[in-house]
Amino acid sequence: MKYQDLSLFRMPDTFRGKSKLVIQLWWIVQDTLFRWSPQFLYGWRAFLLRLFGAEIGINVKIRPSVKITYPWNFKIGDYCWVGDDCVIYNLDHVSIGSNVAIAHKVYFNTGGHAYDKITFDIFGKPVVVEDECWITNDVYIAPGVTVGRGTIVSARSSVLKDLPSGKICVGTPAMPIKDRTIVHEKLTEYA
Repeated sequence: MKYQDLSLFRMPDTFRGKSKLVIQLWWIVQDTLFRWSPQFLYGWRAFLLRLFGAEIGINVKIRPSVKITYPWNFKIGDYCWVGDDCVIYNLDHVSIGSNVAIAHKVYFNTGGHAYDKITFDIFGKPVVVEDECWITNDVYIAPGVTVGRGTIVSARSSVLKDLPSGKICVGTPAMPIKDRTIVHEKLTEYA
C-alpha cells in the first residue's frame, strides 16, 4: 500500500493569500530589516508588519527573532508581548487578543496535511488566543485551537484542543488543572 505520493501534491493557487513576489519580499524584509533591528525598536517592527497587512494594536512588543510566515494572516491586540524565537506559522489566521503575554519559543501552527489522502493535501485552520492569556515558554499550539480568555498555558505544554477561559493548563495534551485566581492587593499611597 502506498500512503502518500508527493509527486501528486499541488499547492492551491490562492492558499498563501498573496503573490509569490510579495511572499518573497516579506521573507527578505523579515530576515534583514526586521531581524537586524535593535530589540527596543518595537514600533519599527510593528510598522514593517503593518506594511504587509498585519493588524497590530498599540504598545505591542514583538522581539526581532520572532518569525511570522504571512503577516496578512496575523492580528494582535493592544499591550501584548511576543518573546524571542517564537514562530507564527500562519498559513491560516492567527488572532491574539489584548494584554496577552507570549513567552519565548512558542510555536503557533495553523497548517497541516491530509494524511489520509495519497495527494497529501495541505490545509489551514485558524488559531485564536483570547485576551489576558499567558502562553509560557516552549508551548506548541495546534491548528484550529482557541485558548480562552485569561488562561495560562504552562511551559512545554502542547495545546491540541480548545482550552476554557480562566484556567491554568499543563501537559501534553494541555489540560486544565485549576482556576486562575487574582489576588487584589490594596495599593498604598506614599507621602
